[in-house]
Amino acid sequence: TFLQADRDKADRDFVLARVRSDGRALQHTSEALNADREVVLAAVDQDGRALEHAHAMLRADPEVVMVAVRRTPPAAMRHAAEALKLDRGFVLEVVGQHGSALRFVAPALQNDREVVLAAVGSNGDALEH
Repeated sequence: TFLQADRDKADRDFVLARVRSDGRALQHTSEALNADREVVLAAVDQDGRALEHAHAMLRADPEVVMVAVRRTPPAAMRHAAEALKLDRGFVLEVVGQHGSALRFVAPALQNDREVVLAAVGSNGDALEH
Protein backbone atom coordinates (compact mmCIF):
# COMPACT_ATOMS: atom_id res chain seq x y z
CA THR A 1 0.00 0.00 0.00
CA PHE A 2 0.93 3.67 0.06
CA LEU A 3 3.54 4.72 2.62
CA GLN A 4 5.18 1.28 2.73
CA ALA A 5 8.67 2.20 1.55
CA ASP A 6 10.97 3.30 4.36
CA ARG A 7 12.01 6.39 2.46
CA ASP A 8 8.38 7.45 2.16
CA LYS A 9 7.84 6.93 5.89
CA ALA A 10 10.75 9.20 6.64
CA ASP A 11 9.83 11.79 4.03
CA ARG A 12 8.04 14.39 6.14
CA ASP A 13 6.74 16.41 3.19
CA PHE A 14 5.25 13.32 1.59
CA VAL A 15 3.63 12.25 4.86
CA LEU A 16 2.31 15.74 5.58
CA ALA A 17 0.66 15.90 2.15
CA ARG A 18 -0.75 12.40 2.60
CA VAL A 19 -2.29 12.97 6.05
CA ARG A 20 -3.86 16.20 4.84
CA SER A 21 -5.91 14.15 2.39
CA ASP A 22 -6.27 11.02 4.55
CA GLY A 23 -5.68 11.52 8.26
CA ARG A 24 -5.79 7.80 8.94
CA ALA A 25 -2.56 7.46 6.92
CA LEU A 26 -0.85 8.48 10.17
CA GLN A 27 -0.98 4.81 11.19
CA HIS A 28 1.55 3.98 8.45
CA THR A 29 4.15 6.59 9.38
CA SER A 30 7.32 6.35 11.44
CA GLU A 31 7.35 6.88 15.20
CA ALA A 32 9.20 10.15 14.66
CA LEU A 33 6.44 11.48 12.44
CA ASN A 34 3.73 10.23 14.81
CA ALA A 35 5.39 12.53 17.36
CA ASP A 36 5.63 15.47 14.94
CA ARG A 37 3.03 17.98 16.14
CA GLU A 38 2.47 19.56 12.72
CA VAL A 39 1.98 16.17 11.05
CA VAL A 40 -0.39 14.98 13.78
CA LEU A 41 -2.39 18.24 13.76
CA ALA A 42 -2.81 17.91 9.98
CA ALA A 43 -3.92 14.30 10.37
CA VAL A 44 -6.47 14.89 13.14
CA ASP A 45 -7.79 17.97 11.37
CA GLN A 46 -8.59 15.73 8.40
CA ASP A 47 -9.88 12.79 10.49
CA GLY A 48 -10.02 12.96 14.27
CA ARG A 49 -9.71 9.18 14.54
CA ALA A 50 -6.06 9.58 13.53
CA LEU A 51 -5.45 10.57 17.16
CA GLU A 52 -5.27 6.84 17.91
CA HIS A 53 -1.95 6.66 16.04
CA ALA A 54 -0.40 9.82 17.48
CA HIS A 55 2.48 9.66 19.94
CA ALA A 56 1.34 9.55 23.59
CA MET A 57 2.64 13.06 24.29
CA LEU A 58 0.39 14.44 21.54
CA ARG A 59 -2.62 12.49 22.80
CA ALA A 60 -2.06 14.52 25.99
CA ASP A 61 -1.88 17.84 24.13
CA PRO A 62 -5.19 19.69 24.68
CA GLU A 63 -5.02 21.54 21.35
CA VAL A 64 -4.35 18.38 19.34
CA VAL A 65 -7.15 16.49 21.08
CA MET A 66 -9.60 19.38 20.69
CA VAL A 67 -8.90 19.56 16.94
CA ALA A 68 -9.54 15.81 16.73
CA VAL A 69 -12.75 16.05 18.75
CA ARG A 70 -14.04 18.94 16.63
CA ARG A 71 -13.36 16.95 13.47
CA THR A 72 -14.69 13.58 14.63
CA PRO A 73 -16.83 14.00 17.73
CA PRO A 74 -16.99 12.18 20.08
CA ALA A 75 -14.98 9.16 18.91
CA ALA A 76 -11.65 10.97 18.99
CA MET A 77 -11.99 11.49 22.75
CA ARG A 78 -11.61 7.73 23.17
CA HIS A 79 -7.92 8.09 22.27
CA ALA A 80 -7.14 11.12 24.43
CA ALA A 81 -4.63 10.65 27.24
CA GLU A 82 -6.11 9.68 30.59
CA ALA A 83 -4.79 12.93 32.07
CA LEU A 84 -7.02 14.91 29.70
CA LYS A 85 -10.00 12.68 30.46
CA LEU A 86 -9.47 13.67 34.10
CA ASP A 87 -8.93 17.38 33.38
CA ARG A 88 -12.21 18.93 34.49
CA GLY A 89 -11.71 22.19 32.57
CA PHE A 90 -10.85 20.38 29.36
CA VAL A 91 -13.71 17.92 29.79
CA LEU A 92 -16.17 20.77 30.38
CA GLU A 93 -15.04 22.36 27.12
CA VAL A 94 -15.37 19.10 25.19
CA VAL A 95 -18.76 18.00 26.53
CA GLY A 96 -20.06 21.55 26.25
CA GLN A 97 -19.58 21.20 22.49
CA HIS A 98 -20.19 17.47 22.11
CA GLY A 99 -22.25 16.05 24.94
CA SER A 100 -21.95 12.51 23.66
CA ALA A 101 -18.22 12.61 24.48
CA LEU A 102 -19.28 12.19 28.13
CA ARG A 103 -18.96 8.42 27.75
CA PHE A 104 -15.22 8.76 27.06
CA VAL A 105 -14.25 10.92 30.05
CA ALA A 106 -13.01 9.63 33.41
CA PRO A 107 -15.76 7.95 35.47
CA ALA A 108 -15.31 10.48 38.27
CA LEU A 109 -16.21 13.28 35.87
CA GLN A 110 -19.14 11.33 34.41
CA ASN A 111 -20.71 11.78 37.85
CA ASP A 112 -19.78 15.47 38.18
CA ARG A 113 -22.98 17.52 38.15
CA GLU A 114 -21.54 20.47 36.21
CA VAL A 115 -19.96 18.18 33.61
CA VAL A 116 -23.21 16.24 33.14
CA LEU A 117 -25.23 19.47 32.84
CA ALA A 118 -22.79 20.79 30.22
CA ALA A 119 -23.08 17.53 28.28
CA VAL A 120 -26.88 17.50 28.43
CA GLY A 121 -26.95 21.17 27.44
CA SER A 122 -25.18 20.38 24.19
CA ASN A 123 -26.80 16.98 23.60
CA GLY A 124 -29.92 15.91 25.44
CA ASP A 125 -29.08 12.26 24.78
CA ALA A 126 -25.77 12.51 26.67
CA LEU A 127 -27.27 10.85 29.75
CA GLU A 128 -27.67 7.63 27.78
CA HIS A 129 -23.89 7.38 27.65
